[in-house]
Amino acid sequence: MRIGELASRTGASVRSLRYYEEQGLLASTRSPSGQRHYGEDDVERVRFVQRLFTAGLSSRTIAELLPCVEAPSRENSDSALERMAQERDRLSEHIEDLIRTRDALDELVAVALAHRETLRTTAAT
Repeated sequence: MRIGELASRTGASVRSLRYYEEQGLLASTRSPSGQRHYGEDDVERVRFVQRLFTAGLSSRTIAELLPCVEAPSRENSDSALERMAQERDRLSEHIEDLIRTRDALDELVAVALAHRETLRTTAAT
């Protein structure tokens, strides 16, 4: 199938599919005129890559996980699970940082509201 059909069947943009190929996440064969052609298995591969991106993984991390799909083995599975656990820890740390940032902003909002109320009562007198 050509790139447009793969895009249509997976919901990925043609641009995304080209990016996946550039990053080594997807491979195509080329026709004599240079058009990309994909196999039926590539539909599920793109969907898998999309799920990994949705989970917050980078293309580099996804490339590290693909051997588990391409050559399933206990070693590859263990490696993929370890890598996903590392990514989960990284995301958890980021979430904690965001929560701290939000809490600091909440404090600033509370101070600003209190100051505004002070201005209101001062103006009323």
